[in-house]
Amino acid sequence: MITLDDVRKWDEHDELKEYKQEFFLKDATIYMDGNSLGLLSRRSEAALHQSLDDWREHGIEGWTQAAEPWYYMSEKLGQMTAPLLGASPDQVINTGSITTNLHQLLATFYTPEKGRTKIIGDELNFPSDIYALKSQMALHHLDPDEHFIPIESSDGYTLKEEDIIAHMKEDVALLLLPSVLYRSGQLLDMKTLTKEAHKHGILVLFDLAHSIGAVPHQLDEWEVDFAVWCTYKYLNSGPGGTGGLYVNRRHLGTHPGLAGWFSSDKEKQFDMNHELIPSSNAGAFQIGTPHILSSAPLLGSLEMFLEAGIGNIRKKSLQLTQLFMDLIHQELEGFGFYIRNPLENERRGGHVCLVHEEAARICKALKSEGVVPDYRSPNVIRLAPVAFYTSYEDVYRVVRILKEIVQEEKHKSFKNERDIIA
Repeated sequence: MITLDDVRKWDEHDELKEYKQEFFLKDATIYMDGNSLGLLSRRSEAALHQSLDDWREHGIEGWTQAAEPWYYMSEKLGQMTAPLLGASPDQVINTGSITTNLHQLLATFYTPEKGRTKIIGDELNFPSDIYALKSQMALHHLDPDEHFIPIESSDGYTLKEEDIIAHMKEDVALLLLPSVLYRSGQLLDMKTLTKEAHKHGILVLFDLAHSIGAVPHQLDEWEVDFAVWCTYKYLNSGPGGTGGLYVNRRHLGTHPGLAGWFSSDKEKQFDMNHELIPSSNAGAFQIGTPHILSSAPLLGSLEMFLEAGIGNIRKKSLQLTQLFMDLIHQELEGFGFYIRNPLENERRGGHVCLVHEEAARICKALKSEGVVPDYRSPNVIRLAPVAFYTSYEDVYRVVRILKEIVQEEKHKSFKNERDIIA
């Protein structure tokens, strides 16, 4: 039996507990939606204000004279992000959005020819990845019904690596998968999938949206070809925060499929030559001018990740999600809740996938009680305890509130349908 005293003792010994005061948390609110939009930290706010001050003080000279010069900010952020990916800094760049970066990598490296035309994906992936994939196929005049291979799920929530591997054939050009499935929180075995894909000459591209900042990666060691991610979830960069991409060193030097102003070698960029000389590092896959005010908050956020260490963050994240599952079994048995995320640490990302047939109205009831969850159609309550600003007591209280809601049928006063933004 886990008690309130137990979780308070765990909080006392939490090595990351001091970071909670770094974030802006609303009174009487428990935030469990960090896997959708992370909270603002004081350091991110200060970094954004610094860039605004630099704009006010320097005008255009801010590109080279700002406290953090704007001209090199994307590379600086790539360098700060690299340790979270197990990558060398020259392979990482902060740029664009997750979808524009996906388009860039597909436009550059998906070159269907000589019988290799197919892309393996999955039926559980976030829709925008599939939109991008299908539109790139259309640009090559290929029918997605023939050339896209969506791996099916046997349970509607998770994927089996062996099913993915079984579809790796010599006619497949590229594998596009999420590292962590956005509904269920399943963490795929990226190392094994990459190794098996490479045996068949297949390029590997991972969407790290739901793992970066919560799960350690070893992209270089695993020999992953490419990766894309957003930064507004666990990395806490703010709504619409600038994304990022990784290109393994063996692919650097490839001319970008979608060339632009900032694809250029920085020493040549202002030569204004109409023949692009691309950067020799991942910066070649930038397109337009960096979004400084959407990038600056990441300077403050990543500083904390480098201080705390992604290994320590992962350790606490796993403990928090394990506590959630243990308390769900302890307190919510018989109320129609089912855990659909993997139970094993090595297969679980940073959130708990709790399924209930009245999930939409339960999420609304949680919000009315001061808990911010995330609903995903048709029946998923996503609960994401973030290592930096979620305490063990927060998790305990969320489960107790859930129990009170269903016991007293408070959710019955809400419609069981999603809002415009779930």
